[in-house]
Amino acid sequence: MLLYYRKGYGKSKKLLGMDITKLFEKFEDHGVFIKTTIPSRMESPQKAALNRKGNVLFNSGDIEGARRVFLTTGYSDGLSRVGDYYKSQGRLVEALKMYWIAPDRSKCEPIIAQLAGLVQNLIQKDEAVSNE
Repeated sequence: MLLYYRKGYGKSKKLLGMDITKLFEKFEDHGVFIKTTIPSRMESPQKAALNRKGNVLFNSGDIEGARRVFLTTGYSDGLSRVGDYYKSQGRLVEALKMYWIAPDRSKCEPIIAQLAGLVQNLIQKDEAVSNE
């Protein structure tokens, strides 16, 4: 299992009322790899040039190439646009990853709620089958 957590954005890290730091601490002893991202320390001219290259890649349809560039530079708008693309393709988990790294919590929360509803429906169906 791979979880994403972005460092460097203040001490209060809350999502849907949960303290994200404490949530991630629960997984430390369970063989879960937690990928942490740190804001890019790249020089501004180099970062701007790479972001322009990422935009060209994105606009030409090379979404994966753009994603790699945006992850390297930490370009939140680009990551969010890649998330929008994934969401439009029905790739909700990948979209959530991009929004989470961006960080764009306003776009994370509806996907988390949708995925939670899906899991809840699966559990209810499983319980119904078990009770038959």
